This record gives sequence, structure tokens and C-alpha cells, in this order.
Amino acid sequence: MTAMMKVLLLKEPRESENEEDPYVKELASYGHTATLIPVLSFKFVSLNELLERLFQPEKFAGLIFTSPRAVEAVKMCLDSHTHTHKWDAVKDEWKAKSVYVVGKATASLVADLGLCPLGEETGTADSLSLLILQRENRESLPLFFPCGSIKREVLPTVLRNNRVPLETLTVYQTSEHPDLQNNITDYFTQQGIPASVAFFSPSGVTFCLDLLKRLSGSQLEQIKFAAIGPTTADALESHGLTVRCCAEKPTAKHLATAIARALQ
Repeated sequence: MTAMMKVLLLKEPRESENEEDPYVKELASYGHTATLIPVLSFKFVSLNELLERLFQPEKFAGLIFTSPRAVEAVKMCLDSHTHTHKWDAVKDEWKAKSVYVVGKATASLVADLGLCPLGEETGTADSLSLLILQRENRESLPLFFPCGSIKREVLPTVLRNNRVPLETLTVYQTSEHPDLQNNITDYFTQQGIPASVAFFSPSGVTFCLDLLKRLSGSQLEQIKFAAIGPTTADALESHGLTVRCCAEKPTAKHLATAIARALQ
């Protein structure tokens, strides 16, 4: 039996209040205590433009969603009754087109909209772009890609280089969570230095790293750093840190397994 260890998860808690966060739950099954500290805050923007495009399926070859937030922006647009009604009228048109997603969380939100997600197994924008290239034809209408303000350029670049037309629209802005620095400081003061710290995005690395280095001082080397995926792992390594484990797929189960192994 491994000893109980503390894990700090630098991520937003699960949307639903009444359910335990899956990452906390999975780590608990290995006997580890996890604490969540939200890193980012989001503000939705350009929702009128988004709505306009959602009601013009005839202009696009399909949709691309690389984050749950982008689908939430769509949900927000459609939430008022009149729009839900209009959505029912165009939903089948979108259903006949490709709706690409990265990861399970995004896929299930897309399914909630009544659409059929493609590519939930891809897990990264890089592998999703390869799937899109296999399926899309270059002379077609553009794919519509509602995204965040700090999206990576991987997907747009690959599509542009292969002449697959794409229209992007920024539908949410990402910034540092206002309580982030205080919450991390309080955690270290009260709980001490965690055995492992898990990062969920390159921006999380940017916002948290200096403070973590300062708070852990000479014990920084003892912390086992974990990453949700290769992009986040690259961000950690570019700051000179050793990544002890990376989730094989971006799910709670895969990350918890990787962390538990690293802590053995």
C-alpha cells in the first residue's frame, strides 16, 4: 500500500456542483488527497457574431471545437427560448456536416447540443488536424472554428498549409483567475509542499510557475510535476522543469494512473 500523498491540481473544478470532480475521485481511489485550485477565468465575447454563424449552416463545411468553453459559448447563445426554437430548425443541417472535437469533455457537450462529434479520441489539436485533412476536401466551404483568445496555432496552421479553408472567431477570453496567487500561497502555508503538482494547460504553467518556485524553494526538485498532455509537458520543460509523468490521454483516469505510478 502506498502512503497517502498530497496532489495539487491546477485546474477548474468540474461544472456540476453535486458531483465530485473526477480527478479528485480517481486520485482518491489510489489513496491520494487532491486539491483543486482554479487557474483561469473566462469571459465570453462576440456572442452575436457566433449566433449569426450558427444560423447559417449553409455557409460552412462543418464545425471545430477544441475546448469545452467554446461549446459553452454556443450553449449560452442558444439558451433563450426563441433561439432554441431556431436552433431546432438548423440543427439537422449541421448534423449532416462534420463536427470535429478534441477530447471526451468537449465531445459530450457537443452531443448535448444534439450534434454528432467526430474525433473525441484524438486528444490533441495536432492529431485532430490530421483527421480533418483525411476527411475534408480542399475546395469546400470553410470550417467554422469558435475558439479562445489563447488558442494554439497548430490547427489553423496545418489547415492553412494544406489549403483547407477555415474561419475562426474568438468567443471567449482567457485570463488569470483573480484569486490564483492567494489560493496557491494559502495552500502551501496550510498544507506544505505537495508530492505532485499537475498542470492542465500551457497558460497554467505561465501563470503559476514563478510562484510555485518561490514557495517551494530548495524543495522544488522533490515535487513530481505532471502534465495532462504533450503540449503542457512541453511548456513545463521549456521552463526547465522535469516532467515526471504525462497522461496517456487527457482523462481523469489516465492522469491519476500516471501520477500514482510516479509517486510509488
